[in-house]
Amino acid sequence: MDLKKLAGQAGQFLTRAVQYTEEKLGSAEKTELDGHFESLSIQSDSARIWTEKLVAGAEAVLIPNPGNRVEDMLFEKIEKRRPNRLSNLEYLGLDMVQAGNEFGPGTAYGSALLRVGGAEQRLGLIEREFISNAVQGYVQPMRKFLDTEMKTIMREKRLLETKRLDLDACKSRLRKARSMDGQSAQKDAVDPKVLVAQAETDLRKAQADFDRQAEITKLLLEGVRSSQAAHLRHLNELVEAQVRYYEESHKVMIELQKEMASLSLIPDATVGSAVVPPTTSSATSNASAPTLTSSSTTVGVDGEAKSVDEGGPWRRAKVVCDYDATSKDEMSLMMNEVVMYSSKDGELADFVMAKRGTQTGRVPSAYLEPMDD
Repeated sequence: MDLKKLAGQAGQFLTRAVQYTEEKLGSAEKTELDGHFESLSIQSDSARIWTEKLVAGAEAVLIPNPGNRVEDMLFEKIEKRRPNRLSNLEYLGLDMVQAGNEFGPGTAYGSALLRVGGAEQRLGLIEREFISNAVQGYVQPMRKFLDTEMKTIMREKRLLETKRLDLDACKSRLRKARSMDGQSAQKDAVDPKVLVAQAETDLRKAQADFDRQAEITKLLLEGVRSSQAAHLRHLNELVEAQVRYYEESHKVMIELQKEMASLSLIPDATVGSAVVPPTTSSATSNASAPTLTSSSTTVGVDGEAKSVDEGGPWRRAKVVCDYDATSKDEMSLMMNEVVMYSSKDGELADFVMAKRGTQTGRVPSAYLEPMDD
């Protein structure tokens, strides 16, 4: 460790502290910057403050959960992929779909729950796409502006303030040396002319350093206004993402409204019907009727009923990892979502039949974690 250099830095820090204190007390002069520079500095501070508020507000709207925002920030810092979370709409849709299957797709209420649940899941997917587009198109660029340009400007402004304190300290030493120049030199004292010459040299160096730093800072401050063109472009991307989000959501709700209107016109045959005990003739006809296999009827997106061979009772399972379907008879999975699955004899084979709302398909059992066992 260079002790001489360390002592010099400590001396500079002490000199700046003394100069700053004397300025606050009004006993020392302070070098003022020109009016144009002060105006640019005020505009820069205003841009930083309002950009921070806009980014915080946008993040609060897009990701209301503060814990999720902190988690996303940590994943971004360590450059890891952020986890895929189901939205509240998707959780609601899953509950509606499970309730509709429980009440029975053949009933009016069960069928309506399946349709509404599927619509809520589609709305959730649209919402997640909107959040992703808004974060990439608006929040991240604005956050980058704060973390790069504004931090650089703040660092250079602090350095300029340090150079100004050094300059004013040199001016104070020069005034003090000149005041001693007219006095009689004391024995064993340094010649005042030498002190004046040294102070003038230090002042010229401090003035050059201050002027150079002021020019650098001024150029950075002037660039803040030009960055507003990029901010306007990012704002347009946010608006476009919102337009797509509301337009697609409106289409889903219009389709759902039409489906619900058509369901309301179909009477529920199971409501209000009395249970008639079987007669001899009916028992005979039932005996001759074919035996029904274990199957489940789900309502497709197009409104038609589809029969799916279960092979066993439906159970709930949590998806432990994302899975992309590789064929038409398979179904894609998303981590942490809850689906229904069916397997023969209650044992998980390599592939099992699963359903999510109106979607059905084969999925690998290794991606599922049973919840009803």
